[in-house]
Amino acid sequence: MDDHGRSNGPTGPTDWNAIDWCKANRLVRNLRQRIFRATRENDLDKVRSLQKLMLRSWSNLVLSVRRATQQNQGKNTPGVDKVLVKTPTARGKLVATMAGQTIWCARPVRRVYIPKANGKRRPLGIPTILDRCWQGVVKNALEPEWEARFEGSSYGFRPGRGCHDAMARIYQLAKGTSTRKWVVDADIKGAFDNIGHEPLLRAIGQFPARELIKQWLKAGYLELGQMHETPTGTPQGGVISPLLANIAFHGMEQVLGVVYTTHGDLKPKSPALVRYADDRAPRRWEGSSTGPGPEHHAT
Repeated sequence: MDDHGRSNGPTGPTDWNAIDWCKANRLVRNLRQRIFRATRENDLDKVRSLQKLMLRSWSNLVLSVRRATQQNQGKNTPGVDKVLVKTPTARGKLVATMAGQTIWCARPVRRVYIPKANGKRRPLGIPTILDRCWQGVVKNALEPEWEARFEGSSYGFRPGRGCHDAMARIYQLAKGTSTRKWVVDADIKGAFDNIGHEPLLRAIGQFPARELIKQWLKAGYLELGQMHETPTGTPQGGVISPLLANIAFHGMEQVLGVVYTTHGDLKPKSPALVRYADDRAPRRWEGSSTGPGPEHHAT
């Protein structure tokens, strides 16, 4: 495989079994940290430059292919093109194909349903293997920027955070010494399905892969052989969808009037917010860490 402008990549064919995964993980992790720091320093030009580097990174590419075709449970579930990538040789060829692509046109997702605990069914959108791989590449460029911005009250679908952290925070807010008297428990119905595309794209701003994200949002879904448009929402089941949902919900503290002191503590009369995503969905499909939509607790 020729390098095709990919950073830190080989100049010859890819031997999947010879890839130094420790080195690839280290390079991607370091680049994610640099994007995070540049965002905290409010150096947007540097952020965009580093994101472009991440999008060109060969290490990011092979790690994304590895996750989509080897590590995620959804590796054996095809998209609308019915293509699966199961062998080291096929993975090496996929890397070569993606490294040589300068333009990508997103495919529709395949609509399937999984049962919910209440007897209803939850719709999932299964992207093609190629789209899953590209979403992994894009996610590594976009996520660290937003991890530097996200509110501390957000716990769902974030690296290093989970429902148990949210429970611990709720306990701290509601224990006996608290002066707060009310707890409001709210569940956003159809959270993934009803995200507005234009506000989300405005929030993403001039991210280098913005148009590709727009393609995924507008790609539509195929169900029983019939094509459906997607004027709103991001498919639950997409690798990048949980991140996009968190971006869409960012800013909720400001809307609710949550106020902090200069030391980062809640002011005595300020409302508090704990936002998380539960995860009770059966694991028949795992294109990413997606469970049901985010729930929000305000105390």
